[in-house]
Parts: sequence; structure tokens; C-alpha cells
Amino acid sequence: MTETPIRLLLADDHPIVRAGLRALLETEPGMLVVAEAATAEAAVTRAAEGDIDVVLMDLQFGPGMNGAEATAEITARPGAPRVLIVTTYDSDAHTLPAIEAGATGYLLKDAPPEDLATAVRTAATGGTTLSPTVADRLMNRLRVPGAALTRREIEVLALVAEGFSNRALAERLHLTEGTVKSHLARAYSKLGVDSRTSAVAAATDLGLIRR
Repeated sequence: MTETPIRLLLADDHPIVRAGLRALLETEPGMLVVAEAATAEAAVTRAAEGDIDVVLMDLQFGPGMNGAEATAEITARPGAPRVLIVTTYDSDAHTLPAIEAGATGYLLKDAPPEDLATAVRTAATGGTTLSPTVADRLMNRLRVPGAALTRREIEVLALVAEGFSNRALAERLHLTEGTVKSHLARAYSKLGVDSRTSAVAAATDLGLIRR
């Protein structure tokens, strides 16, 4: 009896990357690349057709939806395929939104080919595979008090890093200035700092925000 192959969708905006993934995975027994998508929107649409088991998803696609947003839309549907993130980005600012969006695994593009094949098989069975770098970051996030910032606190600090004032922050996030100040105060406490500049520097060092 022939084993049913794992049906794959490759979602990446670089044709060379998709070609490389296809060439690699189609040499693996029990895997079949069914489709490719050059945009996150196209990946969401194609994944909904019901004939995909695992989506290999990049995080950045240029203008429009990103990989984490696409992952959230894909995984929100009943009977959705698993999503395995395959990307070059390993900071908390990238990994956490993707994992919270429902990604089953997170692998970096420089991973050995055998690790990719194993991650695909693990994802197909509902298991989780994390690259060592990402796993270390998540463990550090649990161990380091400053890494326990909420998503909203991280969002506020990211906007502070862009130069937003408290008033501008409040307008951007549809909050009161008092709420913004509360988020900042909690972030300062968790990071062990006492200024906006120090908070941004600390959050950047922890990989929580990008500069």
C-alpha cells in the first residue's frame, strides 16, 4: 500500500528560494510540492483549497500582508494545514508573532537540509520544531524578567523607538495618554530602567524590538 504523501505549499516571494525548497523537498520520499505562492495573500487563498498538509511560510513578502498575518488567517480555519515558518529572521520581534499566530514550527533558512525534511514531517503530524536559536530565545524570554513584556508593551516601545510622543502614541493605538504612561511604567519596571531611551536600548538588546 502506497503511503499518502505530505502535500506542501511553498510561500516565499523569492523564486530562487522556492525553487531551492522544491528541489530539496521533492527528493524526499513521501513529500509532494503541490503549489507555490509569491505573496502572503496568495498563500492564504491557496491554503484554503483543502489539499495542503503543510505550508512552508516566509515572514517578509514586501508590501501587503506578512507571513505572521497569513499564518493567523490560515490556522484560524477548521481543518487548516500546519504552518512551518522558514525564514532568515530570528529575533523575538519576528518569532513571537509567528508562533502566537499559530505556526507549528520555526526554522531558519540556513538549517541543514535534513533538519528541514524532519521539521516538515514533524509539522505534518502536529509536532513542533524550533531552530536552536529560536528555542534559546524563547527560553531566555521565560528566564529573563525583562523578556516578559506584553505584546502591547513591546508595541509601545517600538513606537517610542520611532520617535512617537505619548500623545502621538495614544492616537496611533487608540488609547488614552494615561494608559500609554502605564504601559511605559510597567515596561520600565520589567526592564530595570528609568527612561524612554534606556527602555528602547534594553528592549533592542533583548531582541524584543527592531531598530
